Amino acid sequence: MTVASPQNEPRPISVALDAFRATGGMLRTRDALKAGIHPRTLYELRDSGRIEQLSRGLFRLAEAPSLGNPDLVTVALKIPDGVVCLVSALAWHELTTQIPHEIYVAIPRGAEAPRIDHPPVRHFWFSGAAFSEGIETQHVDGVPLRVYCREKTIADCFKHRNRIGLDTVLEALKAYRQRGPVNTESLLHYAEICRVKRVIQPYLEAVL
Repeated sequence: MTVASPQNEPRPISVALDAFRATGGMLRTRDALKAGIHPRTLYELRDSGRIEQLSRGLFRLAEAPSLGNPDLVTVALKIPDGVVCLVSALAWHELTTQIPHEIYVAIPRGAEAPRIDHPPVRHFWFSGAAFSEGIETQHVDGVPLRVYCREKTIADCFKHRNRIGLDTVLEALKAYRQRGPVNTESLLHYAEICRVKRVIQPYLEAVL
């Protein structure tokens, strides 16, 4: 199939490609429609290989540089109000040897569960300060990613230790000590928010 040169692109195609480039190469369907891209043009670009579909409703320019972590990019764009948490946050901070087969994401209690076909996502409803505190904005492949800080992540893991396993939590606590810096005050602050301060204190005394 012969691909038209940029100078000879039909105007709808040219406008659509410019809109993708203006946003760093990625667009959600709803943002593409707001930018004036007709659905027919969007699917024509997909079918011709000019853009690729990362997930339902999320497209990326095929000419853009390869993504280092496409799963986290997809989650960041598809669940912008979510926060990477628990084992996935441990992995981000390099505090675990576990390789999560799902991306763990916290969402505000009462929010609708995210609809995402890929990557596999496991969501947790957090409420109040347990959701809103300890959030850091990192960047993955140029896309903002919300993830809980190290201390908040460890407190969350103690709270959900029955789900993720106490061995995983204690491994993370030891890695936290070894990698430093250690902020016991911050750790206890988040433990109190998560209502696990009494649970975590004996382990802190033993490990830290």
